[in-house]
Amino acid sequence: MSRLASAFGPSRIPVEKPPMNIINKTDALAALCGRLADADYVTVDTEFMRESTFWPILCLVQVAGPDDEAIIDPLADGIDLSPLYDLIGNDNVLKVMHAAKQDIEIFHHEGGVTPKPLFDTQIAAMVAGFGDQVGYETLISKLTNVRPDKGSRFTDWSQRPLTDAQLEYALADVTHLRPAYEKLRRQIEKSGRLEWIEEEMVKVADPKIYEVVPEESWRRLKPKRNQPKYLAMLQAVAAWRDREAMDRNLPRNRLMRDDVLAQIAARPPEDEHSLQRMRGIPKNFASGRLGQGLLAAISEGRAMPNDRAPTITEPVSLPPGTGALMDLLKVLLKFKCDTRQVAQKLVATVADLESIAAASDADVPALKGWRRDIFGNDALRLKAGEIALAANHGKVQIIEISPERAATEGAAE
Repeated sequence: MSRLASAFGPSRIPVEKPPMNIINKTDALAALCGRLADADYVTVDTEFMRESTFWPILCLVQVAGPDDEAIIDPLADGIDLSPLYDLIGNDNVLKVMHAAKQDIEIFHHEGGVTPKPLFDTQIAAMVAGFGDQVGYETLISKLTNVRPDKGSRFTDWSQRPLTDAQLEYALADVTHLRPAYEKLRRQIEKSGRLEWIEEEMVKVADPKIYEVVPEESWRRLKPKRNQPKYLAMLQAVAAWRDREAMDRNLPRNRLMRDDVLAQIAARPPEDEHSLQRMRGIPKNFASGRLGQGLLAAISEGRAMPNDRAPTITEPVSLPPGTGALMDLLKVLLKFKCDTRQVAQKLVATVADLESIAAASDADVPALKGWRRDIFGNDALRLKAGEIALAANHGKVQIIEISPERAATEGAAE
């Protein structure tokens, strides 16, 4: 060995990376999923396109177990993804995903399955004090000191062949997630909050939230008018659009824009001629098949009795003078969440706070389960005058108020 080598250690021989495991055959997929079925967990991610379609086009699926990793090509000729969907639905294997809802939507639509059990690292990060909806790159950087390369983020994943850089970018999404998940889980287990995440995961993996129900599509337009005739018409025309968009696999707004549907609901055209004259209606639309279908939907909306029309949940009516109480509740929420290192958005929404301000028995998540323990009980005590908030050396603190003082102050009011 040379003197240089002995000083700096043995000479390094370049080691070639093992070839990337690209799965484009059903038997290879079955073998991979068979191995992963024995793993404690698998990390999962997808790449998809949906700019010009109603349903997302699944272009890649990346999976990794503790000792295995691969890219699955759903666009490969003749490949059957059933082994993958069996793995996704395997109750014995934890599926680890980040911001999982869009991926779950694809698995639900394409394979009729939602991942259970599930560990969404974005929600887990909210529980662990990383803030509201922390991004993948930020979380990976903080947990692993690795800064992921996001240079291929805007790739057209439907093109073939994909470059090595694109494939490496895609696979990194699940390989980086392995150490991040393990570290994040250890932190959460140490803090005793794993049950919090399990409770949230039941909601995220609920198949009902991924089912497209045309009759519920009107809610996407967030109407402000709570008038039966208007809402009945909006429901009818929005349901028509959803059915047609699904059948033609087109984005909703490419078929008809939201503002045009709202205009139709507000001033329903009586016939083909008046429909064609409306702003936003394409030339010759009214006389075609789509136009006739829309007119039929308008007739259905017009015929709906008022007592069967959908309704909007009215905003909570706050008693006079509760604006200041809302401000106090917001400060309390921030204080409690900062102290317990959990994201505010996960604990209570503004709507929750309004409901608590209006009624002490409000049926809101913030007054149930672990949320009540860390915030809800003190929110009710603050409202009842049993505690107060004070500033001490630049920090907020909770002050206990004696029953006698609370009674005296209550009488003074």
